[in-house]
Amino acid sequence: MRQPILYAELWWRNQRIWVLMLILAGLVVGPAFFIIDRGRFTSNAAVTLLYLPLGLLYGAAMLYYRQRSAVEVTESGLKVSKLVRSVVIGYDLIRAVRVQKLELHFQEGRKRLIRPINRQLMPKDALYLRLRADDPRTAEVRRQLGSQLVADDMVAIPVADPDAMAWEVSSRLPERTSANLGGQRRRKRARAR
Repeated sequence: MRQPILYAELWWRNQRIWVLMLILAGLVVGPAFFIIDRGRFTSNAAVTLLYLPLGLLYGAAMLYYRQRSAVEVTESGLKVSKLVRSVVIGYDLIRAVRVQKLELHFQEGRKRLIRPINRQLMPKDALYLRLRADDPRTAEVRRQLGSQLVADDMVAIPVADPDAMAWEVSSRLPERTSANLGGQRRRKRARAR
């Protein structure tokens, strides 16, 4: 199962107008300067003609970021891909999986980490992963994912369908056996004779 991270989707939706404006400026304004200057190729026409490849390059980079940013369930763990690198969070490192509102991830002191463009995602549900705090791999995951996605030992990832992703990840977690049965009736102890 693979789902896109909504930060990249939102960035694409909000920035695609700039790509269109750069391309249109390169296609319309550049030739217009060429015509106004009576067929002479001036610096104004050269600069505006550069808008076309710049817009195409910017659009390609945004589409690549949108395609690359995703969360994928694999056999070895949960793979979180960002623009430059990917991080595989092993199932043995995940303590718990749940779905909550994204605004809970940015409580009190973390409000400064919210980018203005991402405020639209605050009321939406996100996939929360609680990692083992005592494991040394947690620090590496925290460093690679960054402060936007990780706070202490909690990873919050806004995805399109967090319930399905949480179900898929929790079904792959190793069985936990402990004395605390989570409110279930405890087994009887064998009495010494």
